[in-house]
Amino acid sequence: MEFRDDVDLDASQVDDRGSSGGGGIPGGGLTIGGGLVGVVVLVVALFLGVDPAGLLNGGGSDSTASQPGENLNEKCRKGSDANQSEKCRVVGVVNSIQSYWQGALPEHFQQTYGKAGTTLVSGTWSTGCGRATSAMGPFYCPADRGVYLDLGFFRELEDRFGAKGGPFAQAYVIGHEYGHHVQNLLGTMNRAGRDRTGADSGSVRLELQADCYAGAWAKNAVTTGFFEAPFTDSDIREGLDAAEAIGDDRIQERTQGRVDPESWTHGSSRQRVHWFTTGYTTGSPARCDTFTGAV
Repeated sequence: MEFRDDVDLDASQVDDRGSSGGGGIPGGGLTIGGGLVGVVVLVVALFLGVDPAGLLNGGGSDSTASQPGENLNEKCRKGSDANQSEKCRVVGVVNSIQSYWQGALPEHFQQTYGKAGTTLVSGTWSTGCGRATSAMGPFYCPADRGVYLDLGFFRELEDRFGAKGGPFAQAYVIGHEYGHHVQNLLGTMNRAGRDRTGADSGSVRLELQADCYAGAWAKNAVTTGFFEAPFTDSDIREGLDAAEAIGDDRIQERTQGRVDPESWTHGSSRQRVHWFTTGYTTGSPARCDTFTGAV
């Protein structure tokens, strides 16, 4: 996964508030806000061993909030910077994803596409969906159209959950979160309704569609002009490995020694790999209808 050295980066799409490089339990992309606040947040938080109190308390500052980070507008100017720096790589991936979706959405959405910012964070911080912590893992908040990411999540993914990691594993996770942004813009989040848990629940279908959207971007990423060449088989294996590592069944097996499909909120390893692969092999978001038929 290599960026074109001379491509211009738009670092204004990413705000660094001091991502610590600490840890967080992988939720596979916890979606909060909109129609998913409440029960699903509580269920996921308890399942992952996260204290949900802060998340449900609403906004407000906190003494452990992230401190100001680097000025990415100065640090991340060109693709060559993204090839050398993890934070600049996030900038490049975000730029590519948003460029892709601005052209891939149905025509009547293209002119009104609202870019979602990514915030690099650590500790505890405020969002439009309430207070959040690094322990939740990466997530998208529909209320403020923001993606929140502690880079330490990727180390936790490798050290605790056995993922191989790598640059494209990170890109897959970011692509998944921006899949939620697309769902928010299209109104798809409402389709999950109150069907919060289970292997074929509305929540799982929403998450699997975001995986599929990540695959569709990956297939078309080179057309955005940010990358030297299409992603390699090795890159895609990193993404598939990450998808497997954050399947509900894999996490349950590692954390509680048993698998309970009735409590799934994001999908099994098999489901996540299948839907990312569907998006990647077809390159078509239209093939990402997880709400029709079996998943």
